Amino acid sequence: MPNTLLEDSITLELGAQEPWPQEILLYQPYEVEQILLPDSANCLAVQTFFKMCGIKFEPKFRKNAEYMSPSGRVPFIKCGELVISEFDNIVSFIGNKGISLSEHLSSNCKADMRAYISLVNNVFVNAELYICWVDELTLNEVTKPRHGSIYPWPLNHFLNWQKRKEVIKKLNILKWYNKTIEEVCNEVKNCCTALSDTLNGNEYFSGDKTPNELDALVFGHIFTIITTPLPGNKLANIVQTYPLLVKFCKRIETS
Repeated sequence: MPNTLLEDSITLELGAQEPWPQEILLYQPYEVEQILLPDSANCLAVQTFFKMCGIKFEPKFRKNAEYMSPSGRVPFIKCGELVISEFDNIVSFIGNKGISLSEHLSSNCKADMRAYISLVNNVFVNAELYICWVDELTLNEVTKPRHGSIYPWPLNHFLNWQKRKEVIKKLNILKWYNKTIEEVCNEVKNCCTALSDTLNGNEYFSGDKTPNELDALVFGHIFTIITTPLPGNKLANIVQTYPLLVKFCKRIETS
């Protein structure tokens, strides 16, 4: 099995040595008919991060974006000859190029930021995967039709089965698959409480007047959860009970 972490590290290090290309291409699934909640949130987080950094990019929509990605996850960017996927790796790559939203923060603040980024990735992402691929109502009414929409029968059924199998395996390893929907909702509530307490009425999570990587990631997930119609809207109903987080999203959306 290849050492993915080592390969990612080498790729980012080599990428830092190359000059900026004329443009960055950001690849993701089609938004209207195909993309699912977790992927939509991750794509929006990366787009928001780029906009906060003042980095120009060109979105590229591909039905097979997930299979084009080196990690099998979206979004991914093509920067010159390099292909880099997922929020954390993209942020690291941009940081190696000398652009960072958190460079001015103290070591303690950076450590806190990374801890909350890990929390968001561990809770929101897993909850979104659970809702889309484990919750039977959402699975049958939304996930299967959307995920398989751009493929003919019977390929669409096979790819839905294959993807669900992969997600269940991941959630099993992370001890999320056997959770009840109530337990999943409680995890999301606890995460929202921690984020709301940290925000504490400030414009951004660091307390500064400028956003950092955590702000981009949180916005990507919370805004997508709020604006994505799903049966029961379980996650959206939870997030809506945290006015500081809702106000935070509106602030970034209009900035």
